[in-house]
Amino acid sequence: MLKKLTLIQCFTGILLVTSIKSFSQTGNTNGFLLQDERQLSALKKQYGVGDAVVTNEINTLLADADKELTSGPYSVTLHKTRVAPSGNPHDYMSQAPYWWADPTKPGGKPYIRKDGERNPEIRLLHDDQQLNELCMGVKKLGFAYYFTGKEQYAQKAASLMRAWFIDTATKMAPNLNYAQYVPGINDGRGIGIIESRALAVIPDALVMMQDSKDITAGLKTGVKKWFAEYLQWLQTSKNGNDEKGSQNNHGTFYDFQVIDFAIFTGDEKLARNVIQQRTIARMDTQFTKDGKQPLELERTKSWGYSNMNLLGWCKLAVLADHLGVDLWHTEKDGRGIKKCMEWLLPYLLKQKEWPYKQIEPMSYGESVSSFSLADGKYSDIDFQKVFKLYPQPKPWM
Repeated sequence: MLKKLTLIQCFTGILLVTSIKSFSQTGNTNGFLLQDERQLSALKKQYGVGDAVVTNEINTLLADADKELTSGPYSVTLHKTRVAPSGNPHDYMSQAPYWWADPTKPGGKPYIRKDGERNPEIRLLHDDQQLNELCMGVKKLGFAYYFTGKEQYAQKAASLMRAWFIDTATKMAPNLNYAQYVPGINDGRGIGIIESRALAVIPDALVMMQDSKDITAGLKTGVKKWFAEYLQWLQTSKNGNDEKGSQNNHGTFYDFQVIDFAIFTGDEKLARNVIQQRTIARMDTQFTKDGKQPLELERTKSWGYSNMNLLGWCKLAVLADHLGVDLWHTEKDGRGIKKCMEWLLPYLLKQKEWPYKQIEPMSYGESVSSFSLADGKYSDIDFQKVFKLYPQPKPWM
């Protein structure tokens, strides 16, 4: 077992502090990537002995999972209103949400950007909805099986995953060449890759259902094969390389996907290299020394994007724990996750009024999710103040 070490490296006057710890210290030894195995095990025990509060919460989850038993299948080949320029119905396609028809141009093209204002036209395409419903469905079914052991949940989840990842008639081609296209400008953009971050729930769902006879070796191999192909596309395609170069939350969630999918498919070397060589370097442009996230604060939904990006970093830190890298305490020239949490905290606790542009009502779900993931990481942050105002989200939420 590795001992906990602290490495202090000085690069061109920039102090980089990174803690290294053993995998066994993460609390996840059973294959989970984002879920906390100890938390789930404790909940399962409480449910098993009939704890009233936990039983009520899980019964609500099971009611949702029961609805999934008659849902789907989900597929990019279903409900198509428009086929991608490739002519392949298996190619995922979505329209850029913040781009609108130009009333001064014939046919409205090329479209013009209105940051933060969602064009209802995007709902005419259904692939993103199908993807999100697949991921939420498999996640709920995975939790339902984990707590009850009832085969019906795993059986349904397996059928949904086969339709999306394996079956030749319905599976999604492992690319996002045509995601978030802008009418009159392009057929797809790297920015659209952020839509596939929902797929990160699939590896943990498979772990939750690993004892099921329906989660066969063939199913797991087929799903991993799809993820490996998509991971290759992320790293080699034009859209993938464009997104890799994004400096704001898009770069954060690009790294998150590459690292998550790399660990899932067995390439921990790639995942560790991304964390150490690219993710940490993003602190230079994404964070200030006092904890602001300037690239998110300039948006019209500055609160939403600041918290979305912070949640991405907290999830990266959870993944980094598996790789022996303590991203929670990594600082680059005084910039780091903790500083961002400390800066946002007074606004979350409503001790200060948010001074930046926010064209939508402020919501707190992503904020609380970040603080929940970081709970216990920083002894000098009073997490309970947050959880008294906002209940901690359940793992299946």
